[in-house]
Amino acid sequence: MAFESSCDETSVAIIEDGAKICSNVVATQIKSHKRFGGVVPEVASRHHIEEITICIRDAMQEAHVTYDDLSAVAVTYGPGLVGALLIGVTAAKMVAWAHHLPLIPVNHLAGHIYAARFVEPIAFPALALVVSGGHTELVYMPEAGTFEIIGETRDDAAGEAYDKVGRVLGINYPAGPTVDAMAAKGHDTFHFPRAMDKDPNYDFSFSGLKSAFINTYHHAEQVGAKLNHDDLATSFQSAVVDVLVDKTLRALKHYPVKQLILAGGVAANNGLRKQLQSAIDQLPATELLMAPRKLCGDNAAMIGAAAYVLFKEGHFAGLDLNADPSLEFDWAPDVIK
Repeated sequence: MAFESSCDETSVAIIEDGAKICSNVVATQIKSHKRFGGVVPEVASRHHIEEITICIRDAMQEAHVTYDDLSAVAVTYGPGLVGALLIGVTAAKMVAWAHHLPLIPVNHLAGHIYAARFVEPIAFPALALVVSGGHTELVYMPEAGTFEIIGETRDDAAGEAYDKVGRVLGINYPAGPTVDAMAAKGHDTFHFPRAMDKDPNYDFSFSGLKSAFINTYHHAEQVGAKLNHDDLATSFQSAVVDVLVDKTLRALKHYPVKQLILAGGVAANNGLRKQLQSAIDQLPATELLMAPRKLCGDNAAMIGAAAYVLFKEGHFAGLDLNADPSLEFDWAPDVIK
């Protein structure tokens, strides 16, 4: 049994051998947060409290299992919103204690990466591009269960930038899917900056791009000019995707791997998937493994997939496990920060 409650999705799943989804129940909070234009932590926590036991019941019923059928309990303990994380951690500890089951602590980002496991087994060494609303990272995986950051965003995550420009365009939260659809219809006429694209590292920055977009939009309003929203979306997305793909290809030349994994909420973006697939075709020795679109967002199935690796290694936590909202992977030893 796996729990995920790091942000605004309450999810419980039953996973078999880390590769088969017996059930994956997700209670979304999008409607509750839409009116605020983003996730409100206190509201998210309250919803988790209301939904967590219902999700447990529904996941077990859908999978046709009882507590006696379970081998372990896994839970996201970070990173994320501390109040939201605590609901899932507390529920998982309750189930583990009541039914004498081992407790497996899972890094939320490891879960995103291992969502790709439901497509096919991960071949090591591997490199993962994790792109979501809170994170944008390049993660080197020399072996199963080992994660080393080689690059990350220095300010806004890519998904966060999507939501902020979406707000300017009058798009409800979450804005990513709508901006992606608009981008398919427009042209890159504004040529927004590709920040840090030529820098000799694997880090990202999207704050300047966001500011350039907002300044362009507001200046047009002040002078009474009307800008094509599809062209704005295309120009913004092109700048994001170009940098993500360029940095990833550069990393692949330094870290030769068998697979490149695309994961995280923004991994569902059509523009990113298409351009990354086209780019990876230039590297026949590297396979592109993309997480299924339906598992790109936060869900407990991905936590169960990642937990299976830890289960086989006997990596368990005690009932004193606590939420760690700032949890992150270690940096790769040959990357100087």
